[in-house]
Amino acid sequence: MQRTIISTSLFAFSFLLASSFSATAAEQSHSKWTYDGAGAPSHWSSLDPAYQLCGTGKNQSPIDLTNRVESDLSPIAFQYDVAAKDIINNGHTVQINMNSGAYFTVDNHRFDLIQMHFHAPSENHIDGKSFALEAHLVHADKDKNLAVVAIMYDIGPENAALASFWANMPHKAGDSGATPRDLNIASVLSQDRDYFRFNGSLTTPPCSEGVTWLVQKQAQTISKAQLQAFTDTQHGPNNRPVQSVFARPVLQ
Repeated sequence: MQRTIISTSLFAFSFLLASSFSATAAEQSHSKWTYDGAGAPSHWSSLDPAYQLCGTGKNQSPIDLTNRVESDLSPIAFQYDVAAKDIINNGHTVQINMNSGAYFTVDNHRFDLIQMHFHAPSENHIDGKSFALEAHLVHADKDKNLAVVAIMYDIGPENAALASFWANMPHKAGDSGATPRDLNIASVLSQDRDYFRFNGSLTTPPCSEGVTWLVQKQAQTISKAQLQAFTDTQHGPNNRPVQSVFARPVLQ
């Protein structure tokens, strides 16, 4: 099994923080992208030259995780013994920013947790199945290479860990809220730490490639009310459709 973490550029990292997941001046300097209408995913590559990979890339995310390859994947060692810093509505998602100190290691390689955000319905699919909600925990290593841990959610019992954040969820773009100071961020992870792994991209413009994706196999649940509370803040779906896998292996 190839265990090399595929590198992405500093360009991708800076866009992740300044454009893809935050409503900032960096984003405003480019053509506005959305999830519907003229700025929808099918048009991203034509909105701005910086977004060209959204249409031409061969390692784009999300994907449908099928035809997986059995591999000896190393365990992910999570060190998430910190609390979140704040929660914001950036106009594209609800994002929970993290205090420093949370990280994971895999194959003796450390990735620091930067933020967590959500998409409804899910962006990645598993064996053709779309989930009600997907969380992305975005990490970067010391060289600014990116890794995303993804968690899927089905409709069912209320999710206690998310309820603590949902209580202060900002409903308008640009608004922010406090986060519970006594909630360890590790509580959001699935108890079963088995995962799928593939190489992909950012799921928002500029769709930069070279991102390592680690998708937890065990889905969690959220209640219908929790899902509705999130979708109400977004005024509609905020997911990019699945992209072609091409020759990429999906490891499990």
